[in-house]
Amino acid sequence: MQKTGPFHVLIAAAGTASRFGSTLPKPYVNFCGGPLLRRTLGIFLSLRDVASLRVIIHPDHIGLYEGAVQGLDLPPPIMGGSTRKQSIYYGLKSFSNPSDEDKILIHDAARPLVRPADILSLSAALQDHPSISLAAPVVDTLTRHDGSYVDRSGLYALQTPQGFALKALLAAHEKAGDRDFPDDTSLFQAATGIAPHLVMATGPNFKITTQQDLPMAEALLSSPAAFSTRIGTGFDVHAFDTGGDHVVLGGVRIPHSRALQGHSDADVALHALTDAILGALGDGDIGVHFPPSDPSYKGMDSAHFLKFAAERARQRDGTIENVDLTIICESPKISPHASAMRQNIARILDLPLNRIGLKATTTEGLGFTGRGEGIAAQAVASLKLPV
Repeated sequence: MQKTGPFHVLIAAAGTASRFGSTLPKPYVNFCGGPLLRRTLGIFLSLRDVASLRVIIHPDHIGLYEGAVQGLDLPPPIMGGSTRKQSIYYGLKSFSNPSDEDKILIHDAARPLVRPADILSLSAALQDHPSISLAAPVVDTLTRHDGSYVDRSGLYALQTPQGFALKALLAAHEKAGDRDFPDDTSLFQAATGIAPHLVMATGPNFKITTQQDLPMAEALLSSPAAFSTRIGTGFDVHAFDTGGDHVVLGGVRIPHSRALQGHSDADVALHALTDAILGALGDGDIGVHFPPSDPSYKGMDSAHFLKFAAERARQRDGTIENVDLTIICESPKISPHASAMRQNIARILDLPLNRIGLKATTTEGLGFTGRGEGIAAQAVASLKLPV
């Protein structure tokens, strides 16, 4: 298994994209149903090792940026400069007192096809190399205007992300002064003499340069080969308290002689569903993201947790195909409330009602649920995620 570590991310989105030929700046054009920038951000936000993520934007685009990232937990953007080099330098300067161990990946907002697995490979390579770049072998025949040909063996096209030791890259930028470079690896090599270590991309990662690139990229993402089906399961249990007059199941308040014990509202049904979605994402469980030791979650509506899991799927450009929930208890009776629970879950997940399965059963008097000591729930979620 690759040894990875935490890394910071700068997303470069400050260019004017003059070659793109659109009145709307390239990072904000519609791509797969949302802004291009948001698709790119979602890839990085899905990764646990991201220590921080900041976006460098054009000062004139602040309104477009705020609309594109609405609902995402991001720090304020960094205002870019007149050149890409200057913009990246401003981004690096935004880090106060970086340590010798800090690593950073720099990525173009206009590369929305980069694979999470390739980002993790870069993170692993950063543990041993001060400068790295995602790359792909040159496969086309190359010729000059004079008709001579270039031997393509040993030639690679550099892509982003590119990764560095943060302090070393900042020093390289300051040493370069006003000199311009095609990318950060060439700047780093000029300052240090160290060539980038290349990590081969495992899939298409081309840069959206013209409007003709958009439908090709969307076609790649919509291809069946571009997606995998993920299945996650969830199971949760809450014991009855000694008092109370209701329980909350599936977001529905149900009259009952005893309440359920729990740090939040103890909605065992929504907790199981949340874990099922997080499980399909390989993204921990509810306790990882909302530890019971944190007093801010005391009494919280569990719909918040389920919405969070659904947003984690959307950030990875994933689709929740369906969920199926089984509630296990002797009482209260679930059937009178099943329809309201399904409708509530469908609303939270923004899914059609026919994709929400809900059943209830007893254990025929056996076990802790049979003895009326608590309620259990198990859930399954099916997701479609980009490969």
